[in-house]
Amino acid sequence: MSRAAVLAIDGGNSKTEVALATADGTVLACVQVGGFTPHLDGVGGAVSVAAAGVALIRAELGLAADEPLAELLAAYVAGADFPVEVEALSAEFAGRGWAERTVVDNDSFALMRSGTSRPWGVAVVCGAGINCVGIAPDGRHARFPALGTLSGDWGGGPGLGETAHWYAVRAEDGRGAPTVLRKAVAEYFGCASMAELVEAIHFGRIAEDRFGELAPLVFEVAGLGDEVALSIVERLADEVCAWAFAAMGRLDLMDAEVEVVLGGGVLRARQPLLTAGIQRRFAERAPRAVLTVATERPIHGAVLLGLDELARR
Repeated sequence: MSRAAVLAIDGGNSKTEVALATADGTVLACVQVGGFTPHLDGVGGAVSVAAAGVALIRAELGLAADEPLAELLAAYVAGADFPVEVEALSAEFAGRGWAERTVVDNDSFALMRSGTSRPWGVAVVCGAGINCVGIAPDGRHARFPALGTLSGDWGGGPGLGETAHWYAVRAEDGRGAPTVLRKAVAEYFGCASMAELVEAIHFGRIAEDRFGELAPLVFEVAGLGDEVALSIVERLADEVCAWAFAAMGRLDLMDAEVEVVLGGGVLRARQPLLTAGIQRRFAERAPRAVLTVATERPIHGAVLLGLDELARR
């Protein structure tokens, strides 16, 4: 078999996908392995997870273990947020000898390209966390550190759940407005009251990192007309649009017919109240923008970004 054009990698915290594609976009093989977590495993450990996927592709296609697979390695991975991180990951990927050239960037760019009809656009991902990236027609990039509260972020499933918990506690002890969340959140975790839930979390009987499980509950309660839950949904709509508008403004795209891709579990769920809130804000601020909910997996975007890069050479 002649050498393929692109070896693409989409490395997320929960899973890593590796695909080998020809110059016309035909995917010869695509496999899934473990999560790409350089913040836990180090750069070498994370790239070794991707290496397991590369090995599976070699075995599936009967390719030699010591030869480059493609002209270009296009790796779009978690943990590529700052230039120093991109540089370290690029060096590690290039050192594996999988391709003649290597391009590395954040996995949010793969999400963006998976939902656009051209090589530029904007993407907002809202799932376990929240992030945004954009590419202008002239190649300029917009990106954010996306480090949570440290970098001014709020949102994602855990953010929704933690905020719902906060309002529920205050509703019970008298500091906040009444809300159905008071009873719903406590019952979700099998507790008779929010006071019982707080105690269970404090003493480790219920893990605090389970707040993300509450996201669907927030939307359910908001659908009942609960004002507090509705305010949380409205805040998330504000945040999603704030990310998108910031990226579009930096790239001079506020008045352009730019494709804006929405991805991540929270946005892919197409919750009616959240979707309507986002659409309303775009109609007011950026009416020419085209909103799209991602349907293709980000690995498709990684392949397309690799082919875009080859086309520029």
